[in-house]
Amino acid sequence: MKEIKCECGHINPYGTVLCEACGKVLEKETIEEKKKLLDMKYEGSARRSQTYNKTVVDKIWTFFSSVKVGVTLIILPLIAASIGTIFPQEALIPAGEPANTFYESEYGTLGKIYYELGLHNLYSSWWFLLLVSLLGVSLVIASLDRFVPLYRALKNQRVTRHPQFMKRQRIFGQSTEAVDGSYELIKERLIAKRYKIREENGNILAEKNRFSRWGPYVNHIGLIIFLIGGMLRFVPGMYVNEYMRIPEGETIAVPGTDGEYYVKNNQFSIETYDKEEDAKFESALERTGEVVSNYQTDATLYRHIGETIPGEEPQLEKVKDFPIIVNDPLKFESFALYQTSYEESFSSMSFSFINKSSEKAFGEFTVDLKNPEDLYDLGDGYKVELSSYFPDFEFDDNNQPATKSRYPNNPAFIFNMYTPDKSEPEVAFIGIQQNLEPMGENDYAIKFSGIDYEYSTYLTVRKDLTLWILALGGLIFMIGVVQGAYWQHRRIWLQQKDGDILIATHTNKNWYGIKREINEILDGTPIPLPIDQTEGEFSQTKGGEVSG
Repeated sequence: MKEIKCECGHINPYGTVLCEACGKVLEKETIEEKKKLLDMKYEGSARRSQTYNKTVVDKIWTFFSSVKVGVTLIILPLIAASIGTIFPQEALIPAGEPANTFYESEYGTLGKIYYELGLHNLYSSWWFLLLVSLLGVSLVIASLDRFVPLYRALKNQRVTRHPQFMKRQRIFGQSTEAVDGSYELIKERLIAKRYKIREENGNILAEKNRFSRWGPYVNHIGLIIFLIGGMLRFVPGMYVNEYMRIPEGETIAVPGTDGEYYVKNNQFSIETYDKEEDAKFESALERTGEVVSNYQTDATLYRHIGETIPGEEPQLEKVKDFPIIVNDPLKFESFALYQTSYEESFSSMSFSFINKSSEKAFGEFTVDLKNPEDLYDLGDGYKVELSSYFPDFEFDDNNQPATKSRYPNNPAFIFNMYTPDKSEPEVAFIGIQQNLEPMGENDYAIKFSGIDYEYSTYLTVRKDLTLWILALGGLIFMIGVVQGAYWQHRRIWLQQKDGDILIATHTNKNWYGIKREINEILDGTPIPLPIDQTEGEFSQTKGGEVSG
């Protein structure tokens, strides 16, 4: 496609509506179109999306440069993100709860549908990431489609503009009055109002705040950087937000460190408010019995050394001891371990071996719920064998005993009871404070006699290498907002043509402000005030107030 040469000599790209240099209309217009004001939104520059539409690349470019498409691509991720907040995402459900049963048990049919549609992991789903990616592509293409030709047009604009360009500006005035020395006074006032002045053959172009035109594009740059930061969170090693449950005395690998770091819960402690010392909590203490003032995990951080050999305990090197308190995390490298919550759980259960008819006890034994023994010898031929252990008991789909997790939240046992008077053991199925006895009637029984508790701490493992990218994107976005909201790109053309004085002004917004400035600049000069051609003619009194 051929370039367009204007009568002023400037060569414009194909598709340019107004000459970049002098502002002359390059396309043929009807009589009605010649009466209309010029569309100065992009200075009449040649935008690629409105010029080329033949190849596949052209069509893709045109599609993504559309404002309607851009708005749609903003709305769709917002709607999807809002759907993701209806129920908690899988990462936020209670530890140990399987997602395939949690949503249905908690929220019924809607919860099941929510899970089946994959909405429980919405923000990491392929289609949500695709929507975000398409939004980024739209921002890049829409910005380039408008920024490049606008920058070129503003850079190439000349001081002397075509009379047609001047007369079809929104605010325009024409006079045959002699200006004498008024130009110097006008220039002084323009400079005082921080206009940059360019002169050519007695003509003036006064311009200020051109940088405000780039505000929307700075917004786009900020949004693109923000989106890049958000998508980098799904790159392995860039972002970790996991939960750890550590019972007292246990050492567990820190998620996201590939087994390099371990944390041991040496002791978990809770502090509560005293009713007498903390009078402001008196009502809460009377209602609940206690109010927690602080809880912390006395932890030890270890680092794995040497090679990892399957089946062997890892060799750990102590890094440091640290009390993890709410809002005071344990930090190492790029990780931080935050105290999130705690849980009181069972540590051991005690039982008595009795004769059901006589209630005679033949001894007691205690089962360590972390490391239960296989056999408990009570003497005199009485023994209890732990056949099966279910830390978090439930019945599976086949109505068979199973465990939901390895934590003793709801322990159950199957014991084989050996006695000297029977050749074969009796079987007891024991749950919390109950003897389920699904195997038939027994002469002997295992009776619950006591339980001990321990605390488990919940820590949030946080690593975020994208935070500075998100912050940078947000900062650049706000700079663009301020840049475009608090300044206006204003231009004033004053030129002489065939004995006439032509004056025209343009701003990208706030027309009232530029009218007021023009009134102040021309006050006391022989040049009459220009009129706003969208509101009808204004009074032409020299140096007077603009009136409709």
